[in-house]
Amino acid sequence: MKQRTTLICAAWLAALASQAAWAQQYVYPAKGQSPQQQKNDEAACHSWAVQQTGFDPAKPPPPTAAAKPPTTATGSTPGAGARGAMRGAVAGEIVSDDAGAGAAAGAMAARGQSRRQNAAAATSAKQQAAATQQQQQAGFAKARAACLEGRGYTVK
Repeated sequence: MKQRTTLICAAWLAALASQAAWAQQYVYPAKGQSPQQQKNDEAACHSWAVQQTGFDPAKPPPPTAAAKPPTTATGSTPGAGARGAMRGAVAGEIVSDDAGAGAAAGAMAARGQSRRQNAAAATSAKQQAAATQQQQQAGFAKARAACLEGRGYTVK
């Protein structure tokens, strides 16, 4: 559980850092361009970078909801309890001649495992989406910087 929390925090920090990196780009008019010319050039380079990368940081795409596996009200996959109960009944019968107790324990264990697997899958999907957005932002920042440097600005 602690490792999952750490991974989630790391993904969010990376996403925030990439947004901050683009927002922190400094543009210096190395060839004496006027403030109005710089404003026009920055707007043109923003449009060009959007065209090149297909990503606009001013309009990030809405988070795509991955198709979630069907779950019960408790968050487990349908049928997980029944499958666990069957396994538990067999094990309970063999170990202690008590199939009922084995079925109950097996169902509970299977539901818990199912909830953990579903939570891990959701976390993985969120991390993948954050990584994708970070890559898109980095590509946009590179394209914007290339455009501005081509127009005589120093970009840091």
